[in-house]
Parts: sequence; structure tokens; C-alpha cells
Amino acid sequence: MMKQPARSFVDMQSGEISREIFVDETIYRQEQERIFARAWVYVGHETQIPNTGDFFLSRMGEESVIVTRDASKRVRVLLNTCRHRGMRVCRYDEGNSNAFQCPYHGWTYAVDGKLLGVQKYDRIYEPPFDKARWGLIEAAKIANFRSTIWATWDAEAPPFEEYLGEAKFALDIGFCSWDAGESGTEVLGSVQKWIIPANWKIVAENFAGDVLHNISHRSVDLVGLGPNDKAGRRDDPGRGALAACPEGHGIIYTVAAASPERADYSASPATAAYFKRCWERRLAKMGDQAGVSATVGTIFPNMSFHAQQPRTILVAHPSGPHHTEMWRWYLVDKQAPPEVKQFLRSYYMRYSGPAGLTEQDDMENWKYATNASRGAVARRYPYNYKAGMGPPRRDPLVPGSTDGAFTERNARALYNRWADYMDATTWSDLRGLRSE
Repeated sequence: MMKQPARSFVDMQSGEISREIFVDETIYRQEQERIFARAWVYVGHETQIPNTGDFFLSRMGEESVIVTRDASKRVRVLLNTCRHRGMRVCRYDEGNSNAFQCPYHGWTYAVDGKLLGVQKYDRIYEPPFDKARWGLIEAAKIANFRSTIWATWDAEAPPFEEYLGEAKFALDIGFCSWDAGESGTEVLGSVQKWIIPANWKIVAENFAGDVLHNISHRSVDLVGLGPNDKAGRRDDPGRGALAACPEGHGIIYTVAAASPERADYSASPATAAYFKRCWERRLAKMGDQAGVSATVGTIFPNMSFHAQQPRTILVAHPSGPHHTEMWRWYLVDKQAPPEVKQFLRSYYMRYSGPAGLTEQDDMENWKYATNASRGAVARRYPYNYKAGMGPPRRDPLVPGSTDGAFTERNARALYNRWADYMDATTWSDLRGLRSE
């Protein structure tokens, strides 16, 4: 347990935040208890498990979970540890099964988590042995929001949409189909996974509202990492609006008079035509808000997303104070033609992930920021989060406490909520701590 309150590391009045929170082992261990055992955490996408018995492995903090669809088509999130001696009962990343059997002593569980069988049950266990008590541990609450699956271990956690607060708008417009329809998105290919030597919070902060780091991507912009390999990533940025939520979420919105999907798709006429049709339908449905895009954002604690192309979800799984396991899902409209999906797959791989040109820049920054903060002298000096310390202003098209394109209000909101979680012992306490 930490010897001093987390609030002592996060000074909201001065905009200074201690480097200790990114490198200290004791702080990291408390994060697992106070944050990842209580917050709503993104675990996957429902299109990964379309059929009964489908499953994939995910994580909630450091802990492995099985996300599966049972015989009633209900989605389950189960702690991947046998109730007998703790061995993982599922060791495959994904698949289909009617049961999970522990390879250590053979305890067998149904896909809904119920204990089905125990080796030599009738011979070595004295009654009463209540199998109903010894099923796999299930998440206390599960939510499906526009095909994204979320879970929490805490039965006292608020309903998911309450947890989102004003960030619900960002997920509503970010994970519907591109024409603002209800057909939604699907996962393209498998989840990319890799490990970086950086603290998970640096990653979450980067997507919550850091627009100043685009200088890191200057070489990418000069090369022209657009879909047609010539134009820039986003040639017409529109008006920026950064929304900081008291729940700790941060969203970077782009507000434009034209389609929010402004990349040049001339290299693929089918893709260009698809986005043109989508824009016409989007404009008819959304009116003035059609040009609003939740370009990038973070849902506290560790789920980040790109809602423009490349359309992705990134989760920064904590793996110690100095390492993070990165998982990235690539999304496309379910209704998009196969040619469009294939074209976007190629573009996504060039842009994001461990081999993507922009992500390589980011990983370099995150690695050295973490390493530099581990030194005995460096740890004495706080980080500067002072940009945009004045009162927030509202954007008529965007919900939340918003500012123009250049502020660090979103990062401050994230760390303010981080301190709330670390110091509060119950969800009742957390509900009362929701303002900067």
C-alpha cells in the first residue's frame, strides 16, 4: 500500500504531476487493486465470437480472462484460472469449444463457467461438495456497447453508460457504421499484440488529448502516409475540440463542414465511392453534427481508439511499471464491400501497429519518457501539464468540457481521475469525486 495519498502526486492547481506515478512499483501494484479491479475495462468485440462456443482470450489489468458465447448466446467474461490450483484452463488465443479443461488436474468447466467435472469426484471427495460454488469466476457486470464488450469485477460499479458520461457521444459516432447507420463494425483480421518498455498511462494519455506530439510524425507527413501513398494523413483537419470528462475520459474531436473522412482514396475508386455514399447518408441523418468526428480518444483507464481511418482500438495492458502489452483491433464497417475492406487492411498496416510508421514514432517517445523518469535525480522533478489552465469553454456541437486544439486539460482530467481511484476505497466515494 502506498505511504502517501495519490493526490499528493497530482497537483491540479499547478498542473504538475510527479514522475513517480510512472515508475514506482508500489504505485503500480495499487493500480491493479484500485483501478483495474474496479473500473469498466474493454475486453473485445462481439464479432470475435459470433457462434455458440466461440471464445478468445483477453485481459483485465494483468489478469487473463476468457470471453466466450454460451449456449444461450450470452457473452461471458471468465477469469482464466482453475479454482483448484490456479492453472490457466484456456491456453489458446481464440477458438471454439464446448468446455475448458484444466491441464494440471483435469477440472472441467462449461463455456458459461460452471464446473462440470472433477477427476475421481465420487471416490476422493466427501459430501457435501457443491460444484455450483466452484465454477470459474465471472465478471460482476458485462456491457455490450455498439459491439464493443466491457466488463468490471466490481458489483458496485455504475451502469456502463453512466460510467461513460459525456464520452458516450464519442463512442456512438465512432463505432456506428460510417454512414451513421446501425449495421456497425467488425474486426478485420486478428488482434495485433506486442510489448513496449513504457508505462501504460503514458499510452493512455497520448490518445486522450495530446495533439502537440504531431511534431513526432513530421517525417511520416513529409513522406505522405495517406491511403494513396501520396497525400498526407489528414489534409483538411477542420476545427479541433478537445473534450475532458470528469470520469477521466478524453476525446479529440474534429469538427468540419465537409465529410469527417477527408483522406484521399483516389488509389481505390471503390473505396472513394463508398465513403462518398456514406457521407451523403450521414449528412441526411446527423445534420449539423455530420462533420463531427471523435478522431482519437481514451476511455479510462486504458482503452484508446481512432475513429477515423485507420479505425482502430488500442488497449494498453499494464505489465509492470515499466512495460505495457499493446493490443490493437482493426475495425471496418460490416456493410463495406470486400474490395474496400481489403484496401483499408493494407492502409491500416502501414499506418498503425508495431510496424506502422506512426506507431514507431510513438513507441520511441513512450520508451524514453519512461526510462528517463527512472533516474534518482529525474524523479525529483515533476512533469509540466500547464497548457490550457484557464476556464474551459463549450463547443455547441461537442459534449463535455471542451477547448481548442492545444491544451493539456484532457491529460489533467485523466490523472485527476487516476488519483480519485487510487485514494477512494468504494464506488460511493468515487461517485462524489468527479470534478477538476
